[in-house]
Amino acid sequence: MPRPKNMKNRPVVVGISCLQQKGDFNDLDEALILMDKATKAAIKDSTNKNIVNYINEIRIPKGFWRYRDPGRWVAENNNINSAETSVTKIGILQQNLINSACKRIINGEINGSLVLGGESRYKMLRASIENKEYVETPLNKNPDNYIKAPDELQLDVEEQELGLMAVGYYAILESAFRAASRSKIDKHNDFIANLYAHFSKIAAKNNDGWIEKSLKKSEILNESKKNPAQAYPYNKYHCTSWNVNQSAAIIICSEEVADNLSVPFEKRVYPLASSENNHMIATLQRPNLIRPFGMQLASEFILQICKKNNLNIDFYDLYSCFPVAIQMFAKSLEVKDLNNSSITGAMPFAGGPINSFVLHSSAKLISRIREEQKGIGIITGVSGMMTKQSYALWSKNPVIDFIYKDYTNEANSIEIPIELSNDVNGDGTIIGYTVIKKDFSKAVIYLDTTDNKRKLITSSDKTIIKLMENEEWVGKKVHFKNHQLVL
Repeated sequence: MPRPKNMKNRPVVVGISCLQQKGDFNDLDEALILMDKATKAAIKDSTNKNIVNYINEIRIPKGFWRYRDPGRWVAENNNINSAETSVTKIGILQQNLINSACKRIINGEINGSLVLGGESRYKMLRASIENKEYVETPLNKNPDNYIKAPDELQLDVEEQELGLMAVGYYAILESAFRAASRSKIDKHNDFIANLYAHFSKIAAKNNDGWIEKSLKKSEILNESKKNPAQAYPYNKYHCTSWNVNQSAAIIICSEEVADNLSVPFEKRVYPLASSENNHMIATLQRPNLIRPFGMQLASEFILQICKKNNLNIDFYDLYSCFPVAIQMFAKSLEVKDLNNSSITGAMPFAGGPINSFVLHSSAKLISRIREEQKGIGIITGVSGMMTKQSYALWSKNPVIDFIYKDYTNEANSIEIPIELSNDVNGDGTIIGYTVIKKDFSKAVIYLDTTDNKRKLITSSDKTIIKLMENEEWVGKKVHFKNHQLVL
């Protein structure tokens, strides 16, 4: 396909990198050094070291690390002399960092941006195993911008029963999706295990993937010492893997800068379109647990662009923190064969560095498009408990000018949180549930109450728990007393 007429402020990716480390404690770097190495690799990948003179901002999503401004340290270590720095807390879509950079390039505010993430949880884990002390480089000066979401991701009652870890929330969404699909529990669990076994094969062949050997369906489906139950129906191998040493970097600049630096066209990959939904509703209060209105609008935006411009999608990497995320994204994008929904091999197996995996999946997609020297791909992202969603359309050729849409306001005006019930005793219909597996098992259940409100109830009754793991309870009418489900 011939290149369209140049638009000097068209955003284009010219440099990428993904790296990971394994080994013993002394073989591993802290996150700061990983990010520095990823930056150096991305600069080299751009083919012209002078790209550093055009990087006017460094955007970093916050990880487990405590650095105040790692971007400034990375800038000084790589002769990036005029960059504004930002750190973005969990709760902001990772795609938003890329979108914001693209918008600033189009508006002529900046020449280029470095979007960078890194995590060293594996080094922390090795420190615990080897009885070593994990010490971070102290960085105590604040960045130019510190960005955080305005609202909390969960309600107090949810945090009390499900904690801060995401697995229980997603397991409840999984039950709602399963029921809406009219799939039997055993059949659905088999489907997920088969799908994840397939993803593990992709990850094992992925040079940037965390695992080296694929898993069988039975290893994912069945509980074991290596695969303990987390929140029914999820075991460990269903869940994103945080304990990795990984980093990724993406350098985006204007077409004019790429031309001035003679970046080969073979290196260039273009963002075509992106959409976001940042409407925040706690999981319990969502009118539809598995069809957020803003998510529908954001996906339709991408589908309409593809249809209008006759774009056929060659590659997908749908956000894969837990199985229901992939299924919800696939449904929203009308993806029929979920085996084609990941080029990384999914976060349990490719690795899921907290708050920066979208940088890895985007870099992987860009790499694949470069290898083919053609093709179009979609990357999706999540923040929170499937709270926010993003879509990004990438291409080898700039067939359209980059277009971006945030559907938060539209979603906010239509999707109103369901009021919570204060009833201690009452009746309701189950809309989603899970069984949390910790020191003891506990069922956590979301209800539509008879007065059209929402209620979270629990049960530690072994009979109820056993039934919930063997037959579908979504849709059942139940009674609760003292906030507990009773038969």
